[in-house]
Amino acid sequence: MGQERHPLSPRLARCPEGLPRAAYLDADWFAREMASVFSRQWVMVGRLADFAPGRMRRVEVGGAPVIVARAADGSVSAFHNSCPHRGSELCRAAEEPLGKLIRCPYHAFAFAASDGALVATGHAVPTPDFDRTAHGLKPVAWRQWNGFLFLSLAARPGELFSDVGLSTLDNWPMADLVTGHHWEAEIACNWKTFWENYSECLHCPGIHPELCDMVPIYGRGIMGQSEALGWTPDDPVAANLRAGATSWTMDGEPCGPLFPGLSDAERLAGYSFVTLWPSTYIVAHVDYVRSVRIQPLAPERTRLIAEWHFSPDTLAQPGFDAGAVAAFAKIVIEQDGAASEMNQRGMRSPAFRAARLMPEEYEIHRFHQWVLNEMETHA
Repeated sequence: MGQERHPLSPRLARCPEGLPRAAYLDADWFAREMASVFSRQWVMVGRLADFAPGRMRRVEVGGAPVIVARAADGSVSAFHNSCPHRGSELCRAAEEPLGKLIRCPYHAFAFAASDGALVATGHAVPTPDFDRTAHGLKPVAWRQWNGFLFLSLAARPGELFSDVGLSTLDNWPMADLVTGHHWEAEIACNWKTFWENYSECLHCPGIHPELCDMVPIYGRGIMGQSEALGWTPDDPVAANLRAGATSWTMDGEPCGPLFPGLSDAERLAGYSFVTLWPSTYIVAHVDYVRSVRIQPLAPERTRLIAEWHFSPDTLAQPGFDAGAVAAFAKIVIEQDGAASEMNQRGMRSPAFRAARLMPEEYEIHRFHQWVLNEMETHA
């Protein structure tokens, strides 16, 4: 009885097959994912507060270059970074000043920064058959959630997807947080390879000694109590962090004041993960919040962008070092990156056909089904 899987456990009751080898190596498969998943879902591009008023910034969504325009009054608009005249890029640098117009640097066509309407055609004199209203900038949908900015290339994007519900972080002061540290890395693996590594902890005992010390249950190869064989809903809820630790820092000590609105359960847990496929996961600790963005670059190249967000009071502490707070999670992310690259290299072998998922890899199975459904729905 002690080794049985409870019906409410997330563990799989079977060992299903994973995605085929081509899903991690094939350029055509990658292109289909960019067109059907990353071009239609909401993709996180950063904290809205980090887009300065009076500036426009280049970002990438599903392989498409996009401009995020933040007017002087703080209003936001987003457009494809392509002039309707001849296709030239509009924003050349990573970030440029923004006035009331977005002017093409090639032929001086000018567009209203607020709605993309064509205002002027430079030295060109169109004939009467030219419909100015049909040649404005192509808009990109945007929305804000908990201070994060999301973009979608879909004409009618659906709801923002979260694995645990969009209200999970309601007790955190998300709107007030300030980005204190930024870190990027490029890893040699498919974007899904990294997501899959994030989605299980069978690798934790062999890959993450520091993390398993901080979160002892990870040392058992599982992410939570309900994954253990023999678990029942009547089992008492235990703290996730090791005895004496409060947060994910090098010494386990909080980096500043604890967020005051958290419930007893949230404090006991020590952290709350929110996964927003396909681009982002967020980890809310009791004293700061971390976000990680995944940007696919090629079938076997992925960019990771991690940021640490703090309350103004925490950042204002004398001698506060956000980089020192980030050091613990950086160790974990770099280990995850190396493990994902190792996995990717092995999948190049012709001997590999598809994974055989274990019961603890239920989240990977759910992720695979989501990806396949998106690709089929938007083929």
